[in-house]
Amino acid sequence: MTTKLKVFIIDDSAFMRQLLTEILESDPHIKVVGTASDPFVAAKKLASEVPDVITLDVEMPRMDGITFLRKLMSQHPLPVVVISSLTGKGSETAVKALEYGAVEVIQKPDLYDKVKLEEAKIRLIDSVKAAQLSRVSRRKVREVYTVEKKLSADVVMAPARGNSMIKTTEKVVAVGASTGGTEALRDFLSALPADSPGIIIVQHMPEMFTRSFANRLNQLCKISVKEAENGDTVIRGRALIAPGNKHMLLKRSGARYYVDVVDGPLVNRHRPSVDVLFRSVAEYAGKNSIGIIMTGMGDDGAKGMLEMKQAGAYTIAQDEKSCVVFGMPKEAIKLNAVDKILPLEHISKYVTN
Repeated sequence: MTTKLKVFIIDDSAFMRQLLTEILESDPHIKVVGTASDPFVAAKKLASEVPDVITLDVEMPRMDGITFLRKLMSQHPLPVVVISSLTGKGSETAVKALEYGAVEVIQKPDLYDKVKLEEAKIRLIDSVKAAQLSRVSRRKVREVYTVEKKLSADVVMAPARGNSMIKTTEKVVAVGASTGGTEALRDFLSALPADSPGIIIVQHMPEMFTRSFANRLNQLCKISVKEAENGDTVIRGRALIAPGNKHMLLKRSGARYYVDVVDGPLVNRHRPSVDVLFRSVAEYAGKNSIGIIMTGMGDDGAKGMLEMKQAGAYTIAQDEKSCVVFGMPKEAIKLNAVDKILPLEHISKYVTN
């Protein structure tokens, strides 16, 4: 990589602008080319310096981040990562930001918890890189960033041992997505009929935001959609979305499937992790499951999908043309973990057939 990824930061807090600059520039591939305290200042600076990615606070004086985002996307679209505070109102606004064109939404760093701060640094850098790729992926530019060493699903759950039931008529549908996944999931879930098989989903999002996202989908879909709680049963006509900052595993008691929502380290740099979910589905549902891997940067879910396929599941990857970032599906395909590669708009048909 000969040139650095150029980032512009918009945040009304001078301290936060400085912190975000230090975090981003700790990566040798990233350079912060400018900062602004509000969208009006940003507009003037952006006239002379066009970045690859913008990070945007949503709660600012003079003009809020959502209004700025809508103007930007209608006039001069650029990849935007929204950085929001951990509040109920903030999470609802962040979900709106995704609908208006933001590529990623992440939580502001927690300065008072060393572990959370380190995890926030990982998420911020990865999100900015994913946002940049979302713009150039349509031109079929290769992913050029190396990924640091990451933990596997082994830290949460041992490899599948084959505890699934014999094949039955009831299916469990497991879905994993990251960058671009919020829109992909909306299109997928809204196309499903009310009596669809039970669905369990990992979408890489921070805590609090997943609840607002699930509530929004619940308003749009024929099936019910909710943020998963520990012990929730996987039933027809309902989708459970893993809560941000928690891993979600499928479990079985007799003929009943339910979910465990647990703590644990980042797996593949994520919590929740698609690999963790898929491994548990391989273990407890096996032939009675369908695995779907959607748009996203990196390889989370690829190994888990291979385990699902080896356990007898039917596996589907979203195709490159309909992906915002063709990372996670591509890695699953490379492992020969995928039975079918489909455009996003065709996936729902395979779930209900």
